[in-house]
Amino acid sequence: MKKYGILDDIQSTQELKKLSYNELNQLCKSVREFIVDNVSKTGGHLSSNLGIVEIAVALEREFDSKRDRLVYDVGHQCYVHKILTGRKRDFENLRQYNGISGFLRPKESKTDACVSGHASNSVSVALGMAHARTIMGQNYDVVAIIGDGALTGGMAYEALNSAGDSKEPVIVVLNDNNMSIDKNVGALSRHLANLRLNPQYLSAKNQVKRFFDNVPLGKPVSRSISKVNSAVKSVLLHSSLFEEMGFAYLGPIDGHDIKSVCETLSIAKQMKKPVIIHAVTKKGKGYLPAEQKPDAFHGVSAFDVKTGTLPKSNSQSFSSVFGKIMCEFAKQDNKLCAVTAAMPSGTGLSCFAEKYPKRFFDVGIAEEHAVAMTAGMAKQGLNAVCAIYSTFLQRGYDQLIHDVAIDGNIHAVFAIDRAGIVGADGATHNGVFDIAFLRSIPNIKILCPSNFAEMKSMFYNALYKEKSAIAIRYPRGTEGEFKKDTASKLFDCIYTDDEKPDITFISYGIMINEVLNAVRKLKQQGIRAEIIKVNEISDRSVQSLAEQIQNFAKNIAVVEDVVQNGSFSECIATVAPNKNLICFNTGNRFMPHGSVKQVYEYCGIDSEKIAEKVKYTLKEQVDNYGKEKT
Repeated sequence: MKKYGILDDIQSTQELKKLSYNELNQLCKSVREFIVDNVSKTGGHLSSNLGIVEIAVALEREFDSKRDRLVYDVGHQCYVHKILTGRKRDFENLRQYNGISGFLRPKESKTDACVSGHASNSVSVALGMAHARTIMGQNYDVVAIIGDGALTGGMAYEALNSAGDSKEPVIVVLNDNNMSIDKNVGALSRHLANLRLNPQYLSAKNQVKRFFDNVPLGKPVSRSISKVNSAVKSVLLHSSLFEEMGFAYLGPIDGHDIKSVCETLSIAKQMKKPVIIHAVTKKGKGYLPAEQKPDAFHGVSAFDVKTGTLPKSNSQSFSSVFGKIMCEFAKQDNKLCAVTAAMPSGTGLSCFAEKYPKRFFDVGIAEEHAVAMTAGMAKQGLNAVCAIYSTFLQRGYDQLIHDVAIDGNIHAVFAIDRAGIVGADGATHNGVFDIAFLRSIPNIKILCPSNFAEMKSMFYNALYKEKSAIAIRYPRGTEGEFKKDTASKLFDCIYTDDEKPDITFISYGIMINEVLNAVRKLKQQGIRAEIIKVNEISDRSVQSLAEQIQNFAKNIAVVEDVVQNGSFSECIATVAPNKNLICFNTGNRFMPHGSVKQVYEYCGIDSEKIAEKVKYTLKEQVDNYGKEKT
């Protein structure tokens, strides 16, 4: 078994207090090596965790994470924290089925302050914890660690404004790596760059510090230093946004200088007021391939450590095909624009951004703004397409209602990536709620392509044949065996046995492939079936199905990769009261992390489990019928 130096000797975070700064530096080096080795085998978030090592080690040294509350944002920056809080041995199963999560998870350890998968929530949660501490008369520190693009989200500013006004002792550590998944965008990014790089301020600050280093320190002199620092910043930089919000601003500091980070955290803890520590870090620090390509190594599959070679997939994905479709249409349509929320590469829009930069808009981690801005663009005549992951679009629910749907004539298109089960990222990232929340909104149709050909046809129809809002949902990964383009129909019978079927399957999207496989298994058991593939989920399609429902088999199975509440099976239930309905979905629960196949099996929506349940249900019907006759 490989040895990791001083890291192997650390059994408790309390031992960090006994280490010299030189030993802490050795520890940080060992932690980086451990992360690279393990993530290369399991996959995971690499660049961000390499960049936060010194900050995370310093936090565990200066605070007690069993008592104090450390809220990581985005939560995928938590690997160092997990390694140092008793889960080092579990990293061989990181993000694997029944293994540890790649995000904060209180069920794993009481040192995980809260669930944290999406961005920009940390200051809100931390402030709530600080208020609870005050009201209940308790004594612990609260720290929000925000970075990796999370400060581009509007929720963070709402919280900062409230926290600064509250006067609650809460520490916000800004891990400023100038990146989210892709490079940070917007005015805030420029403001932070100004704070980081302004040579006048840094030079003046250092001169003031050197002068007072030779003066015996006391409270009057300390106050003078603070006033001089503030004056210098006021003259050269005006004031920082954070100071205007009521925070004491400490920084910028070198986030890879463990001594500086530890000392600054110690000072902030003693200030007993809202404090923000601005720590500048390098994403991917310590592993050259990740330093050179931090975006490529943000979230990775298993890779070769020695060469830094990432695995290449020969197959196209729905995301990459979407990007190609957008570029193809944009060549002929100068009104076609693309909007995304910090996900140009993740949604496949990097090529569009490169070819049509004036028509591409990355708004940062700000889904509410993205949806409302898309509505404004569409209202004024642009063909606006907003590409957001299913799980992140949940944040824009109010805007979908208020800014898009109520008008009734806003022709905006929403490309919903990562719909359904996504696998290793787990409960916070599975896109299993989009059918429920979109179906609840009037004036929005949901299109569900099962393959790349249908995807192209549906985007064309959505852009150039529809007049209201359209959502197109598609999964992570590639297409399956079903390749036929049936997009011109609301629904289509894509398979039937020659004889009258024992069961009618109704499904949509990528789940059609599981159904096809299940039907083959059932046929081997002598059970006949037909498959109805639904392409559009809307009032129109439900009504059309209602007109045909009596022609279907007595038994109907609806197969979906979404939660039960608000599912399409609920629609079928309302128009098929005389049918025996069998529902296959994820259930009303949050799914574990693991491969897509494993989560399908867990939910009972893989072809094997579908066939088993149908066979059992039909057999039970026959047995009950025999009992009734006797």
